[in-house]
Amino acid sequence: MSTAFAEKARKVVCIGRNYADHITELNNARPKAPFFFLKPPSSMLLPGGGPVLVPRGVNVHYEVELALVMGQTLKDFAVAGRDRATVNAEALAAIEGYALAIDMTGRNVQDNIKAKGLPWTTAKGFDTFLPISAYVEKSQIPDPANVTLSLTVNKQSPPNQYDSTNLMLFPIPEILSSISSVMTIQPGDIILTGTPKGVGSVKPGDHIDASIEVDGKVIAESVISVDVADKGGIYDFVPQ
Repeated sequence: MSTAFAEKARKVVCIGRNYADHITELNNARPKAPFFFLKPPSSMLLPGGGPVLVPRGVNVHYEVELALVMGQTLKDFAVAGRDRATVNAEALAAIEGYALAIDMTGRNVQDNIKAKGLPWTTAKGFDTFLPISAYVEKSQIPDPANVTLSLTVNKQSPPNQYDSTNLMLFPIPEILSSISSVMTIQPGDIILTGTPKGVGSVKPGDHIDASIEVDGKVIAESVISVDVADKGGIYDFVPQ
């Protein structure tokens, strides 16, 4: 099980609000163009690395996402006015491989921060707030725009989240174009492409299972299975 890719990531870039039903469930505005935020690499939780830790006073939500592991440098990657097939081929060529990731979010922390117009870093950046799978070889995902993301809390049936990446509002070439117009995408960077509907809370004692499916079959390397526990420490969220 290869996790060396995670150690090479200089940054983790996350696309927000990229699935319409998820936008609706959180009563957010639909963006006119891709927007993104960063999670620190220190938030990554590798397979077997221990539980997701819930900080004191924080309502923690799960958000399952397809992660792109970048293999090429991209700067000002242009999409507008170009042939779609060419753009798509170039975008896929820049991706080295894939992984599954869960963007854990302190939802009440985020809401409190958003109300003040401040950055989301605290809500997204706690240690263990990015469970990530082993590396998924590119050959196992011929079309990243047509895989199913699945997440289940406590073996619930049907899954809490279960949707196809073909529901993305902004496809991968547009995502890469938007990011690279602002900051250079470097080899090893990890890009999270957004989460579908069904997000919700977890608490200490819960268990999360997640995976990627292609043509109805789970990719073994994509499986995430992780417990949830108390964080402890000195952090204690108090709304301001």
